[in-house]
Amino acid sequence: MAGPVGVISLAIPFSLVFSDLPAAVEFAPFVLSVLLFGLPHGAVDHLVPARLGGVPLGRSLAVVAGVYAVLMAVYLAIWIISPALAMLAFLLMTWFHWGQGDVFALKTFGGATHIQTAGDRWLSLIVRGGLPMLVPLVAQPAAYRAVVEELIGLFDPAAAAALTPLFRLDIRLALGGLFAGVCGISLLWTVRHIRNADISPAGWGWDAVEISLLWLFFWVVPPIFAVGLYFALWHAVRHIGRLAIVDAPSRDALTVGAWPTALGRFYRDAAPLTAVSLLLFVGLYVVVPTDGSLETLLAVYLVGIAVLTLPHVAIVTWMDRQQYG
Repeated sequence: MAGPVGVISLAIPFSLVFSDLPAAVEFAPFVLSVLLFGLPHGAVDHLVPARLGGVPLGRSLAVVAGVYAVLMAVYLAIWIISPALAMLAFLLMTWFHWGQGDVFALKTFGGATHIQTAGDRWLSLIVRGGLPMLVPLVAQPAAYRAVVEELIGLFDPAAAAALTPLFRLDIRLALGGLFAGVCGISLLWTVRHIRNADISPAGWGWDAVEISLLWLFFWVVPPIFAVGLYFALWHAVRHIGRLAIVDAPSRDALTVGAWPTALGRFYRDAAPLTAVSLLLFVGLYVVVPTDGSLETLLAVYLVGIAVLTLPHVAIVTWMDRQQYG
């Protein structure tokens, strides 16, 4: 977990020194995420039931394919019919998913023994998912709004007006103040386990450090650059670690420090569905009117990611049920 933390930490002074980043630099993390960690991290879902639940491989492939086909079709239809609703759903869904990913990583890789109960996990999930989704909205609303309008504008530019209240100053201040309070309450709530039991405070301290770091990161770094970095080098990397520990050969390789072997297995497993996913983006680009600008291309990519994320969240939620019990 130190690697992603290091990247995020370095991005803060980088953005402060180079405050006006060229568009090509801001968009670079998303471009890299197509093949480096970001898109591939969800392309092993078809193997998860077999590796984690002992489901026969054929059934695992069939069930996951069915889940993806149905949920992708439904969600893509919502984007076409009501893009503002689909956009709001994407923000909330990502909030939940990135939160659940960070909570598992904290517990499994970060020694967060202070997160014990279901209530602890839910409170931590709200905090961790809200950092990338809410803090940029509060701190940098113009850039945030531009991205939201680009995504909705692919289908119906006028529909973006429905989300205008999100960007009002009073709404943003209320959301920011409430969320800051929730962050503090979350840490105070979970510290009770340290006070009442023989639990090391190291995990709690690491949790507090990461929350503070991410607050600063998403407050000062341009939202597109920040979310792109977070997606590829924080969220996706941690999920790949989660996938490795349910794959026996990868887990054995990591035990002896052979991380290239584990990473090679991951990319081998992810390659087929990563390639299939790229066809979705090509299809969206062909069907949805675009002007060829970087902003529009990013919007097409993000809509494709949104459509893929819904079934991915369903699989990861199933993983939570299996791994938490």
